Amino acid sequence: MGKQQSSYKTKERIDLHEPRRFKVTIYNDDFTTMEFVVKVLTTVFFKSTAEAEALMLKVHHRRSAVVGVYSYDIAQSKVQKATRMARNEGFPLRLTITPEGN
Repeated sequence: MGKQQSSYKTKERIDLHEPRRFKVTIYNDDFTTMEFVVKVLTTVFFKSTAEAEALMLKVHHRRSAVVGVYSYDIAQSKVQKATRMARNEGFPLRLTITPEGN
């Protein structure tokens, strides 16, 4: 009598999900110029001049504004670049990263 071969394959289930996203928030202070905030928003966050000016005014009036939602690595990179630009110019500009949904 011959051996029987089974063609049974075990399938492994892999759950895929979108990576968590993080909000980058910029805060108002009494020292950083409006022009510099617009420069940061256009060069680091790639906002149009009109959008950057609108966000800058929102920050000025409401004390803070979300400037973008990114994966953690990109958010961290953008915050570091903007902070470095601000420190090089002598400004205390503050940005934070928080998980989306908080």
